[in-house]
Amino acid sequence: MKRRAASSNQFCRFDYDSDPLDQKLAQRGIELIAPHRKNRIRAATQDGRPLRRYKRRWKIERTFAWFNKFKRVITRWDRCIERYTVFVHLAFAMILLRRL
Repeated sequence: MKRRAASSNQFCRFDYDSDPLDQKLAQRGIELIAPHRKNRIRAATQDGRPLRRYKRRWKIERTFAWFNKFKRVITRWDRCIERYTVFVHLAFAMILLRRL
């Protein structure tokens, strides 16, 4: 299995909006992108550009939720990678056909 390159951005919910976490991730070269809490005391540390990407994240999360309805793909009973890949493609095809 191929290793993915490390991302320089970390998208999180507003629960993770804290200055210590932001500083710790910045030391590792990772930018924390999370909406600020409504009761935030310090000034905002982000402009709107990364947050616009965060707002579009729901499309990905929704697609994964649809994908999780296919038990055979989620539990991966198949030992053969080719057969598993076929069922992944079939699941996505069924999702797309339902949404047309």
